[in-house]
Amino acid sequence: MKLVLDAEQEELRATVRKVLTDRSPTAKVREVMDSELGYDPDLWRTLGDLGVLGLVVPEDLGGSGAGHTERAVVMEELGRALAPSPFLASAVLATDVLLALDADEPARAALLPRLAAGELAGTVAAAEGGGSWDRAGGTTTATVHDGTWWLDGVKTPVLAGDSADLVLVHARTPGGPGWFAVEGNAVGLTRTALTGLDPTRRFAALAFDGTPARPLSVPDAGAALETVADLAAVALAAEQVGGMGRALELTVEYAKARMQFGRAIGSYQAVKHGCADMYSAWEQAVSVLRFASWTADHDRPGLPAAASLAQTYIGPAFFETAAAMVHYHGGIGYTWEHDAHLYYKRAKSSELLLGPPSDHRARLAALVITDHIPTDHIPTDDPKDL
Repeated sequence: MKLVLDAEQEELRATVRKVLTDRSPTAKVREVMDSELGYDPDLWRTLGDLGVLGLVVPEDLGGSGAGHTERAVVMEELGRALAPSPFLASAVLATDVLLALDADEPARAALLPRLAAGELAGTVAAAEGGGSWDRAGGTTTATVHDGTWWLDGVKTPVLAGDSADLVLVHARTPGGPGWFAVEGNAVGLTRTALTGLDPTRRFAALAFDGTPARPLSVPDAGAALETVADLAAVALAAEQVGGMGRALELTVEYAKARMQFGRAIGSYQAVKHGCADMYSAWEQAVSVLRFASWTADHDRPGLPAAASLAQTYIGPAFFETAAAMVHYHGGIGYTWEHDAHLYYKRAKSSELLLGPPSDHRARLAALVITDHIPTDHIPTDDPKDL
C-alpha cells in the first residue's frame, strides 16, 4: 500500500494548482457561481487540454490512462480552490458509469473521448428526492415502443443537471434496472435549477415525460451503480480534503496576522490548540484518502469499505474544520465578503451529497461484520457474546 504521492503525482498537483490559482481565484469563483452557466467554460476547456478530465479513461478511449489516485489529486485542488465546475458530475460520475458499462463498447467509444476532451459535460441522474440511489432504478420508468425507449419520471437532485450536455439515467424497466443516455436538450426533458446551500455547486430536478433515450448495455445495472457510488465517494473525499487543507491554511494565516491585546491571536493557547486540532484532523483525512484512492486502483474488492470509511470520517471532519475556520476568524468570518462561509457551505453540502455519514457508518459496520465475524455467530445481547 502506498500512502505518499510520487514525483509525477506531485507535479500534476503543482500544474493544476497553478492553473486554478491563475484562472480561478476567489474573485473569479464569486463571479462564476452567479453566472447563468454556473462554471467557466474556458477553464473547463483548459482542464480538457491538460488531460485531467479523462485521467481514469484508457488511452485507447481518449483518456490519460492514469488512475483514481491521480484523479483524487485533481479533486483535492478543485476543492482547495472551490472552483465551480462540473468535474464531479462529468469526469467522475458520468465517466465512471460509462467505464462500468464494459458490455457497451460502441457507447464507450462514442462518448468517453468527448467527455475526456471536455467537448461534453455529462452527469448522472440516479437520485429521487435525496442523496441515496435506488439500485432498482427508483420510480422513473423506461418503456420501449416500436424499438424506441422512452423515459417517464423525475430525478432530483441531479448534480450539474441544469447545464449537462449528456445525462446518464438509472431507471426501472420491465426486465429490471437499466442505464440510458439522454441528450441535455432532448424532447420531453424539463430541467429546473434548484437553490442549494452551496452557491458554488449546481443542482437541478430533471423531469422526463416521454423522453427518448438510448439504452446502454450492462449485465448488472445495479452493481454498476454501486461501483460508481463508491468511486464517487472517493473522489468527493479528495475534494473535501482539499477544502480542509485550504481552510486550515487560511485560519493559521489569520491567527498569525490578527492582533489582539498587543499580540497575535495565534499565540493564545485556545487558538493555538484549536489550529492544532484542525491540522490533526486534516492529516488523518489525507491518510484515509490515500488509502481509499489506492484501494480504488489496486484492490477493488475492498473498495466498498474504503469508500464508506472515507465518507464516514472525512465528511464530518471537513465540516468541523470549516466551522472552526468561521469561529477563529471571529466577526469577519461571518461576513459575505470573507471566503469562510463558502467553505462552510461546501463542507455541509458535501457531507450530505452521497448520503449522510450515518448511512456510511452503518454500511461500514455491516461490511466489517460480514468480513470478520462468522455468519453463524453474530453477537447478540447474550453476555457470552460480548
